[in-house]
Amino acid sequence: MKSTVSFLIGCVVGATSILLYLQNTQKLAIAAEHDTSRLPVALSAGAVSPGELRIPVMGVGANELRRDFTQPRGGGRSHGAIDIRAPHGTPVIAALDGTIRKLFTSRDGGITIYQTDPEEEKIYYYAHLDRYARGLREGDKVARGTVIGYVGTSGNAPAGAPHLHFAVMKLPPTKEWWKGDAIDPYPLLTGN
Repeated sequence: MKSTVSFLIGCVVGATSILLYLQNTQKLAIAAEHDTSRLPVALSAGAVSPGELRIPVMGVGANELRRDFTQPRGGGRSHGAIDIRAPHGTPVIAALDGTIRKLFTSRDGGITIYQTDPEEEKIYYYAHLDRYARGLREGDKVARGTVIGYVGTSGNAPAGAPHLHFAVMKLPPTKEWWKGDAIDPYPLLTGN
């Protein structure tokens, strides 16, 4: 009887060890899949949006986006962007081909990226990031779908609500990256 019990305990311990090993291996594979050792690297994974821009959070579909561009914010202003909810650490990808114009940290936006389109007519603003993709620098040319950062809660984002604040602005003739007229990203991402 003792040998049967010992055998069964050994089986349970062995099976648990194997399951923990496989789970850890899967986590490492997922982390390696999302790691970019040097840009530009375009990934084909993730949802392709039906609009002119790629949805900038990997794995988020157009049906998961909400219209919140005109939603009121403090000080009598409107949101002027779209918030894309996703788990903390989800890869953020370039919505289109372009150039990383500015890497910036601010009180409100936290860790942010400003990207221009190839014609430098518009600026694409990615905010509340957890961190940038490894090796990302100002002046980098990025292809649509390149991992540029990771979803977080930096800046004034609520700690329990990780998301990407994504804005599109038409640049003024003077091309200052911090200025521009806001454009609703929702139809650009969804085609609606």
